[in-house]
Amino acid sequence: MTKRRWLFILGFLCVAGLAVGLYLYQNLVNIDSDSNNYIAEWLNNPASRTELITTHACEDAPFLLPSTGFIGLLYRDVARPYNGLSRHTGIDIFGDGDLGTVPIFAAYDGYLTRLNDWRATVIIRHDDPLIPGRTIWTYYTHMANLDGSVSFIVEDFPPGTTDQFVERGTLLGYQGNYNGGRFDIAMHLHFSIVKSNKDGTFKNEAILRNTLDPSPYFGLPLDLDARATRPIRCKTDS
Repeated sequence: MTKRRWLFILGFLCVAGLAVGLYLYQNLVNIDSDSNNYIAEWLNNPASRTELITTHACEDAPFLLPSTGFIGLLYRDVARPYNGLSRHTGIDIFGDGDLGTVPIFAAYDGYLTRLNDWRATVIIRHDDPLIPGRTIWTYYTHMANLDGSVSFIVEDFPPGTTDQFVERGTLLGYQGNYNGGRFDIAMHLHFSIVKSNKDGTFKNEAILRNTLDPSPYFGLPLDLDARATRPIRCKTDS
């Protein structure tokens, strides 16, 4: 191998290493989140909860806030158990109340599906109010107790429900703490907006690129990069 080719390969490796290092820095080192500080305050100091709660979406926003509570984890959040390479795909709303008592509502008119094996989850298909003609889905989960033996989804939507029309504000169920047995979690609603596949089915909600930033749908700063303090409020709220 000629000296010129060795120099070319060495230069390529240096550039590639620099690119990888920059990527890792931007996605693992040069990011932070204060969400877990707020969550700790919520869990450890119940007296502070009224000061952390968001009650509604902004005026003229197309979506209804699906549950009243403290918006703890944000869209694209990197707070534990997430990180820069595995970011949060929606928002987490922590309700103030007993397990199975904090209501969850449909954010927008659409068609609800609950797969046969979904103990704590429903998903609703919508015509996107921001881009008419595009199909999106809203995803609601954790609506069961810790071991999944008691579902908090209302009886109107049993397992196997497919394309049942629901209006904006329809009661779907109540907040729980079921997480598939992976680890214990505090009671909350995980909500996300999911893209469609070409055939009209919903994409895998657990992958960030398959989801949308919920901020414009609620008129609230819900993306991590907005660096919103809690409670999250509309600009017009005092």
